[in-house]
Amino acid sequence: MTLPADHSDRLAIRQLIDNWVLWRDSGFWERFRDVWWPEGKMMATWTQGTGDEFIAMNKIAWEKTVTILHFQGAHFADITGNRAVAQTKMYISQRAPVEGVLVDVVCTGRFYDFLEKRGDKWGFCLRQPIYEKDRMDPVNLGEIPKLDRALLDSFPEGYCHLAYLQSRIGFDVKKNMPGLKGERVAQLYAAGEKWLKGEPLAWGHD
Repeated sequence: MTLPADHSDRLAIRQLIDNWVLWRDSGFWERFRDVWWPEGKMMATWTQGTGDEFIAMNKIAWEKTVTILHFQGAHFADITGNRAVAQTKMYISQRAPVEGVLVDVVCTGRFYDFLEKRGDKWGFCLRQPIYEKDRMDPVNLGEIPKLDRALLDSFPEGYCHLAYLQSRIGFDVKKNMPGLKGERVAQLYAAGEKWLKGEPLAWGHD
């Protein structure tokens, strides 16, 4: 049975997004490279750059035993011709020592993706997480890290604990990522609408 074009594209987009998570978290870097268009960019809290640059940074992080895992849920995509904007519920889990205590940070949010079909293949032009809320839990009950409140408060509410952990292990954390509400996420949605209208990608340049 031949699937309708729209349904076929939706399946391909969902598979692409699932592949991103499974291949990245498994360290299947050559497979992971295939989900990106050459100019495609990743906008994470701890690193921003092209797919190849993101892979290089992840390899360095893996060598330092940095543990970041992703889990996905509900998903939808708006498709116009050979362009799409997809949103996928997710949470990010990272484990590391903070102030001498081993902790897990879990951040809940969405992946907001600018996608394009070239030939018969979909790929990432840009992936922007939306950071909605997070928390920090000690791995061993009873051990409580004493956080620097001023540092914690210097980061946006939606990912303040994640940013705190990442800054403590040596990363320069980007502080203007979109959250659940506010001007920054509104700007992201506006960029998505322009993308679907065929305009140039207007995000990720700051």
